[in-house]
Amino acid sequence: MISNGQEFDDVMFDVGAVEKGAWVPGPYGPDDEKGTFNEVTPEKTARALAMLDLTRPVKTYNLSETLFNGFPAFNDREYKQVLRITGYKPPADFQGLCPEPEAIGNNHISTHEERVALTYNMGTKINGLTHVGVGPMYYNGFTGPEIARTWGTTRLGIENVGPIVTRGVLVDVVGYKAAHGAEADLFRLEGAAEPIIRSNYRITVEDIEATLDWEGFQGEIDPGDVVLLRTGWRQLITADPRRYSNDLPPGPFLREARYLAARRPAIVGIDVWCFGIIDPAVDGGNPCCCHQELFTKYGIRIGEAVPSDPLARDRVYEFVFCFNPTNAKGAVAANSPPMALGQPTAGMS
Repeated sequence: MISNGQEFDDVMFDVGAVEKGAWVPGPYGPDDEKGTFNEVTPEKTARALAMLDLTRPVKTYNLSETLFNGFPAFNDREYKQVLRITGYKPPADFQGLCPEPEAIGNNHISTHEERVALTYNMGTKINGLTHVGVGPMYYNGFTGPEIARTWGTTRLGIENVGPIVTRGVLVDVVGYKAAHGAEADLFRLEGAAEPIIRSNYRITVEDIEATLDWEGFQGEIDPGDVVLLRTGWRQLITADPRRYSNDLPPGPFLREARYLAARRPAIVGIDVWCFGIIDPAVDGGNPCCCHQELFTKYGIRIGEAVPSDPLARDRVYEFVFCFNPTNAKGAVAANSPPMALGQPTAGMS
């Protein structure tokens, strides 16, 4: 139903050839910086919005994890928020900022503000096309030495993306596995009602297609869609944060990345911290090669730590996906929260 007779494999691309320009120009012509966001046309947005039956209630879903100090993240990525108080004396154990403890003016103004140190590429984020390349080569022939500046990149930055409203497709792999008793592929936290796909499990093309069939998905994944894979891994963020960011999460590999890329989605996303299997026994010492293909060859952005549990609970497998990226010049990623508009299956709230 979904594969259209195309064959996809795990054969590693020729690194040297790519560095010399084998993937240039990109699929949308020379100088393009949007990649498959080009597929989200006004007509595509209209079709997505037309999925909603406006005679029925429409539910809004937050597709973002809640950031907090100490949020588990790769390497030196950090989120740190400090409260700044003015106008009153803080509690004794307060360790934030209070430069002016006296209320201001005759009307005694007091205020709260936050001071935030933030790596855009952590928590829920949509990675841009400069996040991962092949040597100096990035999407559409832009090279690191030509675009890198102290403050960011002169091409392919997040500011070139713009907001999108398009169709989203949820591939609830963990839901499918649980419904079919595939316990060997799952584990459960003590006291938790919902399962999680086990560490280092490879989500295959067959898993994706079987899940879509189980969901009753009709038709195809179309150009400009946003495809979200659900594994349940996000339960570890608070239950076992060290395991969340240090264990090998489940995910797809090259065959699956190519299978998805052939459909030209705007974004492919997952609810773990890194898209794609990162086990050397699988990738042959080629870490994050799925990133390289999706970004550099196809111009497809990757979403990571994108939670989809509420959609799955309501059996909302098709929805309107809305995203307005952080408008920061030269930024590599955006962690402004995406959202979804959907209508739960009849009888659900």
